[in-house]
Amino acid sequence: MRERQGPGTRAEGIGNGMKMFKQLAAFGAMAATLVLAGCRQDMQDQPKFFPQRGTDFYADGRSVRPQVENTVARGQSHEDSYFSTGLVNGKEGDGLPFPATMAVLERGQERYNVYCTPCHSRVGNGIGMIVQRGYMKAGSFHSARLEAAPLGHFFQVISNGYGAMPDYASQITPEDRWAIVAYIKALQLSQKATQADVPAGQEVQPLATIADKEGLPASWAEEWKLPPTAVTGTPDGGLYLLPTPGAAGTTNGAATPAHAGSTTPSETSGQTVPKQ
Repeated sequence: MRERQGPGTRAEGIGNGMKMFKQLAAFGAMAATLVLAGCRQDMQDQPKFFPQRGTDFYADGRSVRPQVENTVARGQSHEDSYFSTGLVNGKEGDGLPFPATMAVLERGQERYNVYCTPCHSRVGNGIGMIVQRGYMKAGSFHSARLEAAPLGHFFQVISNGYGAMPDYASQITPEDRWAIVAYIKALQLSQKATQADVPAGQEVQPLATIADKEGLPASWAEEWKLPPTAVTGTPDGGLYLLPTPGAAGTTNGAATPAHAGSTTPSETSGQTVPKQ
């Protein structure tokens, strides 16, 4: 059997335990002191430069160092160039920053069909699909004002927006904006093209012949028809008949212009709208 300890023996054991605890506590405090001594708590006082203050660290005495030559911030490459702004000495320029090749026109058509047709339509008359469903009428590229506008104007509008039109700078790159501009100009020219505009040696074929060769239905070559309804004003001051499903149509996919300086009856409602 285990012998029971007397009061003296028990007190000695407690005393030894307390002594050991104190030694461990002292050792821990010493270790913490050594760790803290290695980590100075003065990071707010670390050496640093302040803008527009001098320093004796550099020979020229300037704390702010000159920018490295020929470096450009990300996304800010040549932002003041004609390619990026469409401006020349603060005014809208009239030219493309690169040749208008067939590849450029095809790219412009593709981007135009994606971003511009909902409002401006495929033929650029400002009566796109969402306009036919009640949205504000877009500008017609075939108005006298926009036919005479410099190419830089279209680039500026795509980049910064105009009236109810938002900007498309984040959706369309500058190169694609110029491609769209080139296609818009080609679209304007195409609506008034004549036989005399065809270069010598180029063959001209009816749309019906092209449709037959491409295996397209005969309806592909038919005239586009947009039924007219009430007359409304346009940004350039003209009057155009807007389409309404089910009414008699106009031809070539274009809105019918009203006579300047007069009132024009709607073919469907009988109302007249004076020119503003």
